Amino acid sequence: MKKSVCVSYYAVLREQRGLGTEVVPTDSATAAELYEELRVRHGFTLPALRVRVAVNDDFQPWEVAVRDGDRIAFLPPVAGG
Repeated sequence: MKKSVCVSYYAVLREQRGLGTEVVPTDSATAAELYEELRVRHGFTLPALRVRVAVNDDFQPWEVAVRDGDRIAFLPPVAGG
């Protein structure tokens, strides 16, 4: 079933996508499926194992269900000193 979610990208994912937030229509059942869908669509270079996912402001495992209206953030590791 098609649902609509608000996706936020950070760091390198934001650079690769060219924007920080977008509304995405998807049939993905889990956060892992959604990330893979977007990784292929936008050419993200990081595999899911290198990224954390937050759903509605809470970190979640990749198997978390994606529901209509969810706010999903993909957060890659950040380098710094």
